[in-house]
Amino acid sequence: MKTDNFDYIELWRQAMVDHTGNIPKRLNDDAAEEAFWSSRVEGKKQHKEDPYAKLVQQELLTLLNQDDHVLEIGPGWGNYTFAIAEEVRKLTCIDSSKSIISFLASQANEKGFENMELIHNKWESETKREKYDVVFGFNCYYRMNDIGETLLKMNEAASRLVIVGMTTGPEKPHYMELKQRGYTINLRKRDYIHILNVLYQLGILADCKIVKLKSKKIYSSYEEMIRDNTTKILDQHYSDHEVKTILDKYVVEKEGKYEYEYPFHAALMYWSPKGI
Repeated sequence: MKTDNFDYIELWRQAMVDHTGNIPKRLNDDAAEEAFWSSRVEGKKQHKEDPYAKLVQQELLTLLNQDDHVLEIGPGWGNYTFAIAEEVRKLTCIDSSKSIISFLASQANEKGFENMELIHNKWESETKREKYDVVFGFNCYYRMNDIGETLLKMNEAASRLVIVGMTTGPEKPHYMELKQRGYTINLRKRDYIHILNVLYQLGILADCKIVKLKSKKIYSSYEEMIRDNTTKILDQHYSDHEVKTILDKYVVEKEGKYEYEYPFHAALMYWSPKGI
């Protein structure tokens, strides 16, 4: 099914290609994805949520019931996992990374959770036809080539509610200002609005809750701050002075460190599969 002559599922697939015209290795190479998560988890001795996750949790948990069996797809290091497990009857997590599953298992054991089941598999490959009260995934869609099939599978697995979450823009403000000045910036190609369009194409009219968030990056040196905030500039040659002048408008020096705080959002899209 196409809507208004646009195939949003195909547009999602095309947007997986980066500015070089290639699909980044992590998106189609399971070994590269495992290596990424293994390196990230290696430095995490204990579970610690990203700073913004608490605000998203507050909105997410209002959608859950105490007697729910929830499936979480792609939990990562558990931004929402243990908060969910505290509130529901049972939580099943599925993740393609063996390192992630091992980390979550160790943390669940340490925290004393006995209502968690962990599955090492890709959601796209999972063949179980088990039903869950709620199916949830946050920021886990970047490798899913057929986003339409992914969302339909979530819909089929849920008996009460499906919740699709993503962090979203705006981009860091200095990048948007540089773009306005003619710089070529590697902006994100896929966002929550694309998933809403795909859902609409599939005949699913989802509710959407936008959660306002803030991110604060702290750098130990000015040079580190500059390096981290020029990675999306694609121009081979650009004015260092101009970039630094624009960045200085958003960065505050405090006691020898440099803080960059900027707004962004999370989107929670949710619907009842019974209404489809």
